[in-house]
Amino acid sequence: MAVNCVHIDSDAYMVCLTHALSTEKEEVMGLLIGEIDETRVLHISAVIMLRRSDKQPDRVEISPEQLSAASTTAENLAHELQRPMRVLGWYHSHPHITVWPSHVDVRTQAMYQMMDEGFIGLIFSVFNQDKTTKQCRFQVTCFQSINQSPEGEAPQYMRLEIPLQIIRRDSMGKASLESLTELPKILSQEEEDEYVRSSQGHHLDLISRIYNGSVYTRAICHIMEVMSGPLMQTLESRLEQNHHKVSELLQEKERLTRSLSGFDDEDKLLQRPARAGTSLAMEDDQFGA
Repeated sequence: MAVNCVHIDSDAYMVCLTHALSTEKEEVMGLLIGEIDETRVLHISAVIMLRRSDKQPDRVEISPEQLSAASTTAENLAHELQRPMRVLGWYHSHPHITVWPSHVDVRTQAMYQMMDEGFIGLIFSVFNQDKTTKQCRFQVTCFQSINQSPEGEAPQYMRLEIPLQIIRRDSMGKASLESLTELPKILSQEEEDEYVRSSQGHHLDLISRIYNGSVYTRAICHIMEVMSGPLMQTLESRLEQNHHKVSELLQEKERLTRSLSGFDDEDKLLQRPARAGTSLAMEDDQFGA
């Protein structure tokens, strides 16, 4: 049974898009965590960025170990939030190409749906320049795979587009914040893996080793410049906004407290004449008797 709709929190969507925009040379990928309701609507609230063991411009691979680790993360998150969280899908980027899934993407999606029919895929098409406006734009699509072949014949999978809605959140969840701060670490680890792999050959001469070290240093500096610096500025700006919001809420609390105190004083003033009137009425009854 196909999924009816997918709702993704705005902070989780921002994490996916930030990851997709982190590089325009190779595809990146990650996993989506959330819950599914009885109407077959998926609610995605957390993202796990995955480290690439092999960088490819047109292909990504998620290992069974990464899926297992993501399931453990979803269980821990479910225990923390007291909600039935689990891995609901995957996402990857398409730099400089169309947003539509390739035949490899469709087959990969079909494989995941064999394990979980509610599994979905997101694709972020980034670094595409509009021919008219000459501006870079990005697109996103949500899809599943369906088999178009008659029963008994070899399967022929086609994409099935799933409606996607971004649910606004005024704050960033803890899970999304932790994923976002992991991005520079993941990119740095990938560059270190590439450097170690290129330095393992004993036949390299001194010039080659110096060159490899220079390329690695330049890559780390680039990550600090385009990822770590802007990320720190974004988080500092968000922290300042949160402090401002807390200050406004404290002022609102003080105003409401004063209002409640005023209501209490009015109640006391209204209750005093009532008690005095009751006392006088009792005295009149006594004299009358």
